[in-house]
Amino acid sequence: MTELHCLTATEMVRLLMAREVSAVGLMRAHLARIEQVNPAVNAIVTLVAERALEAAAAADASEPKGPLHGVPVAHKDLVDTAGIRTTYGSPLFKDNVPAKDDLLVERLRNAGAIAVGKTNTPEFGTGSHTVNEVFGATRNPYDLSRSAGGSSGGAAAALATGMVPLADGSDMGGSLRNPASFCNVVGLRPTPGRVPDISDTAAWYTLAVSGPMARTVEDLALMMSVMSGFDPRSPYSIKEPFAVDLDGDVRGLRMAFSPDLGGLPVDRETAAVTASAAKVFERLGAHVEQVDLDLSDADDAFRIYRAWYYALSFGELRGLGANTAWNVEQGRKVTGADLARAEKLRSGLYQRMAAFFDRYDVLVAPVSQVPPFPVEQPYVDEINGVKLPDYLTWMRSAYWISVLHAPAASVPAGFTTTGLPVGVQIVGRPFDDAGVLRVAHAFEQATGYGARRPAL
Repeated sequence: MTELHCLTATEMVRLLMAREVSAVGLMRAHLARIEQVNPAVNAIVTLVAERALEAAAAADASEPKGPLHGVPVAHKDLVDTAGIRTTYGSPLFKDNVPAKDDLLVERLRNAGAIAVGKTNTPEFGTGSHTVNEVFGATRNPYDLSRSAGGSSGGAAAALATGMVPLADGSDMGGSLRNPASFCNVVGLRPTPGRVPDISDTAAWYTLAVSGPMARTVEDLALMMSVMSGFDPRSPYSIKEPFAVDLDGDVRGLRMAFSPDLGGLPVDRETAAVTASAAKVFERLGAHVEQVDLDLSDADDAFRIYRAWYYALSFGELRGLGANTAWNVEQGRKVTGADLARAEKLRSGLYQRMAAFFDRYDVLVAPVSQVPPFPVEQPYVDEINGVKLPDYLTWMRSAYWISVLHAPAASVPAGFTTTGLPVGVQIVGRPFDDAGVLRVAHAFEQATGYGARRPAL
């Protein structure tokens, strides 16, 4: 048998349900893998091995609790986990132990998943490079001198190395899609409201979402079946039950391919891999058309909303790291006129994209504008000789999509000449999360890039 930690979550479920493996045996295999590789990549920053083994033993002694009964999972260090340290990547909360689970943690636990611990994130998820003053940097398992991306970089690196088969992530400006691309795993930014979040501070904020991360699209769909679902405490929670049939092909689908989302600088090797993904869809029978897509209005809208959110959420804290503090200061400058402009820009963009999706079924584009960069580098400040003004700018290919209120998946699409992973971004109509997963699955099955695991 293939080593247990190498199996997909779907395969693990089948074996567990048939009692061909035990939850304890599966957990021990993953804990051994964590011990073997985590010191090199620093993905899991709080480990609860004894608690996980006790839960696994209880799972073995009981009837199946749900669709993830006995499956190991790791939670991002931004989500509250009852009795498990949750630092948010900040020294201000380095000893914080919540008394209550976040909703997505509760749903995964109720489905039978067993938490092994927490995955690394930059402070409050700020930025697409996972490094903080509490735990340091998470390294890319394909090249330890490179970034794992962020802010769900710990989750992506843990998945890529077989430390867990499933991990939750979050995404405001690419925090789930970027690390999936950097670490050769899959991740879905769902339509806002598909995975409800509960907040007494910013309950109506739709730029930030939680979503599943895994090694296969089939596992994403499995995890989404548990994470999604209506909750009345979220004012825009989607009532329609989530269901997806991954079977079928992309023959006849109308696909728009945008190599640069309207003129963004894109690293040449990243651009080449993205272009090759469009050719794969053509071979699969889709009608692919290169488009000149202008999403530039998304930039101002995203930055205004993001800054406002940071001032609202973190403005009363003292001792914040440089990136978080910068966002808070930007938020304090936001005026009512700024918010009105952001709302008008986003509304106009939404209507233009509604017309766009009348013509096309999906949009194919780069996830990130660059491949994984050196881990010591705080952020990307230049692409193809183009200087970038701040630490946010290199993430535009991801955060422009965030403004669209649309589901978007990152799927492994190939490698650079030096072996660094590159993902492709598949964007669908708002609420068509199932369609995005079907397209992602067809691409994954046709290429097999995700099966290439790191040498660790």
